[in-house]
Amino acid sequence: MTSPEAREQAVLEAVRKRRELVNDAIPEELPIQRPERLYEASRYLLDAGGKRLRPTVFLTTAEALADVEALSTGYRSFPSLDDSGPVDVMAGAVSVEVIQSFTLIHDDIMDDDDLRRGVPAVHKEYDLETAILAGDTLYSKAFEIMLETNAESDRVVDAFEVLATTCTDICEGQSLDVTFEERTDVSPDEYLEMVEQKTAVLYAASACLPAILLGADDETIDELYGYGLDVGRAFQIQDDVLDLTVPSEQLGKQRGSDLVENKQTLITVHAREQGVDVDNLVDTDDVDAVTEAEIDDAVAELEAAGSISYANQTARDLVERGKNRLEVLPDNEARDLLCELADYLIERGY
Repeated sequence: MTSPEAREQAVLEAVRKRRELVNDAIPEELPIQRPERLYEASRYLLDAGGKRLRPTVFLTTAEALADVEALSTGYRSFPSLDDSGPVDVMAGAVSVEVIQSFTLIHDDIMDDDDLRRGVPAVHKEYDLETAILAGDTLYSKAFEIMLETNAESDRVVDAFEVLATTCTDICEGQSLDVTFEERTDVSPDEYLEMVEQKTAVLYAASACLPAILLGADDETIDELYGYGLDVGRAFQIQDDVLDLTVPSEQLGKQRGSDLVENKQTLITVHAREQGVDVDNLVDTDDVDAVTEAEIDDAVAELEAAGSISYANQTARDLVERGKNRLEVLPDNEARDLLCELADYLIERGY
């Protein structure tokens, strides 16, 4: 059995190789043009870095579907499943990363965050108006880039439908998240629905879009979409856990900041159902003022209520269900990597 450490190294190396290819493709698909300030702002976060997990899922799923050796086939001219002609799956992968960047710009505006990926947020580096326009530009460009896949026209239309629905879901999920901050009666099912829309749907799109573009059958498309939903929800739940359990210096932010800021998580939702006074677990709403001792006490109370264990188990169950959905794919190295990627997303240290 592969150890978690060995699995993490294999996943990180696989992601690194695909990330480099995606990074090279981004300037090709989204060049700086007039008006330069707008396109520089649009590219700003993309150029700042990122793990490129979603495009990695996209490219790896394409490899699994086509049953080709990892990194052996040019992504710009990828074999379709029915010999209908080559497909530029790299353009599709860039498209989903562009959508991700669009959501980050608007999230930072809504939260008035100062930093993203170690650099000033777009609305801080430029200005609010330019940041809004940059996000809107990325949203539109994602559809233009998807056109560059050169897939069969009916498949491109289906891909557009998935991409448009995904963007709508993300906005609805973000709206629910904001609304939840004012509620104390959110149920676990409601929270999971919000996470599905806000976070998981873009992983689902990343997994099913290659199947659509390459000409897979409906069952395969549906199961891959389900894989992305399950793994995406598990990813967000694990983030909730890590916010409480990983030291601040490893997180790169104050541990327990979600709790201090009264953000709803699966942990706090469950804890309320167990009778925990979640709103008074810490005495401050200032992230800079909270002490490690206060967070330790809060975590101890959440652990006693079984809420952290509940979140961990929910994430593990979702990952296992997602991995089982991959049985629709050929048994190959790329499918194994998709399984390992799912495990990595909930086992990573921070």
